Amino acid sequence: MGRPKNFSREGVLEKALPVFWKHGFADTSLQELEKATGVNKSGLYLEFSGKEDLFLESLRFYLDRLPQLSLLLVEPLGWDNIEQFLKLGPCNIEGQKGCFAISSMRELAILPPAAMEILGRSRVQLRQLIAKNIEAEKPKLVVDDLAGMVMTFFAGLSVEQNLKSSRPSLGRKVDGLMQVLRSL
Repeated sequence: MGRPKNFSREGVLEKALPVFWKHGFADTSLQELEKATGVNKSGLYLEFSGKEDLFLESLRFYLDRLPQLSLLLVEPLGWDNIEQFLKLGPCNIEGQKGCFAISSMRELAILPPAAMEILGRSRVQLRQLIAKNIEAEKPKLVVDDLAGMVMTFFAGLSVEQNLKSSRPSLGRKVDGLMQVLRSL
């Protein structure tokens, strides 16, 4: 009989996530994951089928725990929720910048197909939440088109976080977008 594991799956995911976030899927080595998680290769392979599985589970772990999505559920729905989401959504988490899901998309060509499915479902969910908030404001333009604009803006903010843009600079950009959206 093997030794009992002395780590939790959630604990491993919490520690592996920043490594994947910093280095990306392709450039993260098993040695870096061992060092970050404190679990040796055999322990990781007992819990996950490989680096690909650990990445997929890290992505799910991240997306399932996004507190920023709750900002889009606050009643009454509307522009204020979208503004708060844009200002707080792509924030730094434990030294990481932007959004892990957006950062992961830069590697779509090499990510496992399951990652594309996970990211796709997440984007659909986010777009629906944004659209519900926009719809509550009864804009003159097509709600889905506006939701797409907000999604694109969010992705841009997330990328800018990696370029070390200042929080005040990002806030001014959000203020400018919100001024335009509220006028539509």
